[in-house]
Amino acid sequence: MKIHRHLAEAVVNGLEEIFDQNKYADKVIQYNLKGHSKWGSRDRKFFAETVYEVVRWYRLLEFMGQSGDMWRIVGIQWLRMGFDLPDWEEFEGLSYDFIKAREKEAQEKFPVAQSIPDWMDTRGRQELGDVWEKVVKALNKPAEVFMRVNALKFTPDQVIAELKKADIEALPVSPDLPYALKLKERRNVFITEAFRKGMFEVQDAASQMVVPMLDVQPGQRVVDACAGAGGKSLHIASLMKNKGRIISMDIHEWKLQELKVRARRNSVDIIETRVIDSSKVIKRLHEEADRVLLDVPCSGMGVLRRNPDSKWKLTEEEITRLQTLQYELLTSYSKMTKKGGKMVYATCSLFPSENEKQIERFMSEHGAEWSLEKEIHLRPDREGFDGFYAALLIRK
Repeated sequence: MKIHRHLAEAVVNGLEEIFDQNKYADKVIQYNLKGHSKWGSRDRKFFAETVYEVVRWYRLLEFMGQSGDMWRIVGIQWLRMGFDLPDWEEFEGLSYDFIKAREKEAQEKFPVAQSIPDWMDTRGRQELGDVWEKVVKALNKPAEVFMRVNALKFTPDQVIAELKKADIEALPVSPDLPYALKLKERRNVFITEAFRKGMFEVQDAASQMVVPMLDVQPGQRVVDACAGAGGKSLHIASLMKNKGRIISMDIHEWKLQELKVRARRNSVDIIETRVIDSSKVIKRLHEEADRVLLDVPCSGMGVLRRNPDSKWKLTEEEITRLQTLQYELLTSYSKMTKKGGKMVYATCSLFPSENEKQIERFMSEHGAEWSLEKEIHLRPDREGFDGFYAALLIRK
């Protein structure tokens, strides 16, 4: 493929926005693809892939290029992707031999070779021990696209057939996840007729394993307390056969607005959204819910494949702040669960300090009231899905 100047400039500008202006990679990519509607599918794919891979491998590329010059960094990544570089002055001195030698040198230091900050490497080894290196290598592979079929209206076979019309191949994942599908290759499914009809939502397979732990039943009252844009609320509605009541809460109103749009598309009408603007919102629901889902804010260490820019935004201080918040939410929001009701605490982190250690502390302080029934740990190097943790607790 011939690399055109205008495309290269868009890539460099986009990356400078991510690294210099602290913008989110997915938003920068979205904005550029919208703004360049004349780009063909090959250019769009090339742009998005380059930006994501440079963000993923930034530390290694900077080491290899011996400079933070973004043009040089992008040139090295294109050589790694197997492209021939145009004869531009920005790429002077770059060749396959040059990068091979530098890459070999980088292997001597794990955090450089795997492109992670030193503090993250130290922390990961403390938290996960011997498996850390395997986990990091898996987190550096691009994530596959998984979908959850909207079981209220469609079967997996119907979705597979509908996507086939758009020349997109989707495959079943496993008998344990009967409504999960995986794309054979990455494609933009959001522009398909199947998506517009509400046939599926894009959701990682690991994330799809959390909601079934709640064992929701039609007619129940369920609280999704950190709902965000509501992927799990929609999953709950599907398992409740759209009968009963779901209260989806979040501190961000714009996320709940997004959930309303998604719910309409999915033909779900049992969700009520509530903005958490004071502690009263929680107090009003004390002992009111049959089921409570706490998908708490976390470091996102389990989803670095999808959000590689988090590596460069996250700090030790932020993890400490999140751990305090997680425990506060666990202790105050758990009170919404009825006696005999069930609660699931979940994160998309791999670190025990955000996961089982929080539950151990909660059980040591509140064990008289609660029993711990089950925990799941999902790792990208083992199951091939995102990293996730979930614990099921029952209120006595």
